Amino acid sequence: MAQAESTTVRLKVSSEIARIVKPGAPRDVQLAAARGALPLAGKDLLTVLFFLCNNRDAEIKKSAIKTLRQLPETILTPVLKDESLHPQLLDLLVRARMSDVELMAEVIMHPSTSLNSLLNLAKKSPPGVLERLAAHQKLLDQNPQLVEALIANPAVEKALKFKLGWQAPDQEQREKDSADDDEDGADDENEGRSQTEAEALMEEAEQEGLSKYQIALELKVAEKIKMGLTGDKEWRNILMKESNKLVQGAVMKNPRITDGEVLMVVKNKTSSDDLIRIVLLNRDWIKNYEIKKALVVHPKTPVPKALRYVSFLTMKDLKHLSKSRQVSNIVMSAARKELEKRIKKQGG
Repeated sequence: MAQAESTTVRLKVSSEIARIVKPGAPRDVQLAAARGALPLAGKDLLTVLFFLCNNRDAEIKKSAIKTLRQLPETILTPVLKDESLHPQLLDLLVRARMSDVELMAEVIMHPSTSLNSLLNLAKKSPPGVLERLAAHQKLLDQNPQLVEALIANPAVEKALKFKLGWQAPDQEQREKDSADDDEDGADDENEGRSQTEAEALMEEAEQEGLSKYQIALELKVAEKIKMGLTGDKEWRNILMKESNKLVQGAVMKNPRITDGEVLMVVKNKTSSDDLIRIVLLNRDWIKNYEIKKALVVHPKTPVPKALRYVSFLTMKDLKHLSKSRQVSNIVMSAARKELEKRIKKQGG
């Protein structure tokens, strides 16, 4: 499964592919191929993109990386059934599509996947991929360095770390570290990278075809805060999963955040008091019925606020809330009274 590394890359290509990727090939043809506009089969397309992702022409390179990231799994999954696939093509998929759980599951199982590619997954991939990798005990037994990389990955779930043999540090020290982190916020170790250096990091990562999730692993807290305030939806989704409250708060202050994203925060029962407080202070969000309904049942919503919003609920939601065990007795009782009040009014 994990193939030995080779210092020489030999990737045989058909004459059709050679005409596209060879030095001196027409630029318009290469650009069309980079954009996925040429009629190429799955494996040929992946091979062409492999070469074009390393093209010296910045526009061609950027287009190839973008196409690779956006290719549907329905195109790539059949390609991964080919056991003769070159390890470099598999490594390219790891670097460009690391967050695609099902795709990476195929890569993990592929007999040509190199150990370096698997280590890259273990070090940088998100929880869903880590679980797929950790499920292959034989692979982990043969390559103990994969276990070390999995445990060291910041995204790994604690339960999985224990399953892999991790032992928790002293509880008192952990609590002290946690308190120190809260006090420090974005100071000390999170500073020290200039704006120019941060932009250079982003540019380099973009050129290498790294996903935004991978880039986020390299960012310091201060940089994550800035990205939370200005980033697009993909960045907001990634950074909202950060444990740092300052980063989460920055995402909530992003002017482009949508009601749908806010609703996801309020529906998440583990969302902090701080996040719920931010939502409660925003009048525009509170006008959204679904957000208001979610706030009523959220455990971190102050009871007076929850009671206030009960009166805005529909009869259907009041009936459900009046019997729900997921809210406090006070809220459940208020819902029951409001329901009885409306029924009596209708009867009158």
